[in-house]
Order: sequence, then C-alpha cells, then structure tokens
Amino acid sequence: MNIPAFSTFGCRLNAFETEAMKKMASDAGLENAIVVNTCAVTSEAVRKSRREIRRLRRDNPDARIIATGCAAQIDPGGFAGMNEVDFVIGNNEKMKPETWRGLAGEASEAPDACLVDDIMLVAESPGRPIDGFGTRSRAYVQIQNGCDHRCTFCIIPYGRGNSRSVPADAVVEQVMRLVDRGFREVVLTGVDITSWGGDMPEHPKLGDLVLRILKSVPSLERLRISSIDSIEVDDALMRAIADESRLMPHLHLSLQHGDDLILKRMKRRHLRGDAIRFAEKVRGLRPDIVFGADIIAGFPTETEEQFSNSVSLVEECGLTWLHVFPYSPRPGTPAARMPQVDGLLIRERAERLRSRGSSQVERYLAEQIGKTHNVLMESPHMGRTEQFAEVICKNEQKTGSIIKTVASDHDGQRLLAA
Repeated sequence: MNIPAFSTFGCRLNAFETEAMKKMASDAGLENAIVVNTCAVTSEAVRKSRREIRRLRRDNPDARIIATGCAAQIDPGGFAGMNEVDFVIGNNEKMKPETWRGLAGEASEAPDACLVDDIMLVAESPGRPIDGFGTRSRAYVQIQNGCDHRCTFCIIPYGRGNSRSVPADAVVEQVMRLVDRGFREVVLTGVDITSWGGDMPEHPKLGDLVLRILKSVPSLERLRISSIDSIEVDDALMRAIADESRLMPHLHLSLQHGDDLILKRMKRRHLRGDAIRFAEKVRGLRPDIVFGADIIAGFPTETEEQFSNSVSLVEECGLTWLHVFPYSPRPGTPAARMPQVDGLLIRERAERLRSRGSSQVERYLAEQIGKTHNVLMESPHMGRTEQFAEVICKNEQKTGSIIKTVASDHDGQRLLAA
C-alpha cells in the first residue's frame, strides 16, 4: 500500500473532515498509512473504532496507523496505549496541513506520537475547502464546529470544543465553488448549526446565512440543512422555509425525547410542547415538509410512561425519518451518574421506537404513490426527492440530473418509479 487509506466512523461532519484530510495527506505525500477517524457519540461507537484499528493492524502489519476523531480527542492516552496505533492526532490538529506534512516527512520531523491539544482553547473554525463530498450530485459544506451546550448525556463538546462559526464569506465561496463544479445540491453541516453566528460580531443567525447563500448563488438549485435544534430556529430561517423553494422541505430535528421531566434531566432547552408547536408552525408555512428526528431510548430514570411520551411524540410531531439511539452511558457525563435503565429494556424500547419509525416511513411512502417528485439522481437507478425519500428508478437516468417522476409504488423503505 502506498497512498494513505481512511476509515471513518460517525457523523457527516466526520466524513466531511475525512475528505479534507485525504487532500491534505495527498498534498503532503503521505504514504503507507491508515487513518481511522473515530466517533465517540456512544460507547458502542468507541468500541467499533477500536475493533477497526485492531483489524486494520492485522491486515496491514507494515502500515502506520493514525487515530484521530472525537474518541481519540477525548481519550488520547487510551488510543496511544493501543499497540496497534502509531500516532494519535487531535480534532484540531487533523485539520492542519502542517500536521500531515510532519507525518509525511522524515522520522526526525514527524510530530509527537500523541499530538492532541486542549480543544476547548480552539477559537476559530476556518473551514476546509474540498471539491465535493457525498455523491457526484450532492456536496456538504461545513459551516460550524463544536457546541456550547452541555446536555447531560453528550460527550461530543469534549471532542469538538466550543461552538465556532465558519465566516459567511468562506461558506458562500465554497458553495459557489461546488456549484461551479456541477453539484446540484449543497447540504450545510456542523455539530450545532443553529448556533452559527453566535461567536461573531453582531451575532448573525443561521437564517441570515441561508438567505445570503440563496441570494449570492442563484445557480444553486437545492440547499439543504442538516440536523437543527428547533428551539434555536430564528425568524429569518422561518422566512426562508416559507418563501424559498430552493431550500429543501426536509428538516432533521434534534428532539432526543418526548417527556418533559426527561428533557429537563437531559438539560435540553425545549419541552415537548415546544417541539409540537414548532412542527405545526413549520408545516403551516411549508405543507410539503417532512421531518426527521433523533430520539434516545432508555435514558436514565426513564419509566414506561415517559418512554410512551417519546413514542406518541412521533405521531404528534408527524415525524418520518427517525434516528433511534439506545442510551449509552458516557464516562464523565452527568447522565452516567444517574440511575440507569436495564440494558435489555433499553434495547427493547429502542426496537419499539424503530418499529414506530418504520410504520411512519411506510405510511409516508404510501401517501406519495401517484404524486410527481423532483428527484436528484445519485446513481443511474437511485435518487432522492426534495423531502429526502429514496427513489429507485427502473429506467436508467443520468447521474446528477434532476428528473420529474411519478412514484408508482414503494417497497416499505423506498419509492419506486418508472
């Protein structure tokens, strides 16, 4: 093996950063190395990252293995102590070209085996331009990193640091670059994107950025935003949802639970009623909108009645695309010190939530039969609607094209079209 290989776990932002690292490593001339971009969102994510590192060492005994990402940032000593790992690189250091030049240089010039600084001292998120990531039709742009909130279950701020915004000029320039390269859709991504602008003079809001992108890049056909905290949505973003057809009618909400007491114990900033009112208001502005959501099953102290409030929230908010997480205690978080729910019960509740989510998907897909959709083709036979539903086309289409097609059936997970 000559060119570096990458293995990525976790969120879209991690995947975005992998693409940036690939370019920096290639530009530096790094060879015979494997980079594992780890995730720390759950204990299982950390275990998977460690298993992958051990597997990669068995399969590649002569390669240098570099661990980075959130799990490596939070527990650098643990990863440095693995016999399979040669270097541990922090989340801030991994985005610096000089780090990769050092790794590619002579042994005497290489960075320390554990190059991880205090992420809480990082004050800027300049963004790292990449030519595209996702598919040949859809690309992602990082607008923000880190999080200022301290939800009791979440370890991610300790891996990502405090919230830092990418300047609006840099975001718009990157969107222009991607559109010029032929991308039809751009997705704005980050750790807590509704906090964008909070660390800037005059404190602009996410909605201001969205409206600026749409005005400054009129050739951008589809703009999508990733997971948002509904309680932080600003008036400008609501106007964009209502008035801008190029902003896709699909929002993924960071809800986490449907019970007020559990939400308070999670240290969330919204209550159940806030989520329901938000969904109703947005649906009134954009009737064709579809919601996804993150929901945690089995949070400490969760009773059956409290869990049922999460299940019923799916219906009351009209959620379609669910991301269900069985609660996993993260050492160092307040929730890890709370009375825990039995593991078997956590898994059983997660399965019940997933089952409800599957029913919601099937119901939504059934409602689309006979309707015409604008589908962005990601491959010759697969594309996605504006609401992010996957569509399988029987007839071959041009990748990157946007076609009008009628949904003729569904298979329980995807729409089917001619």
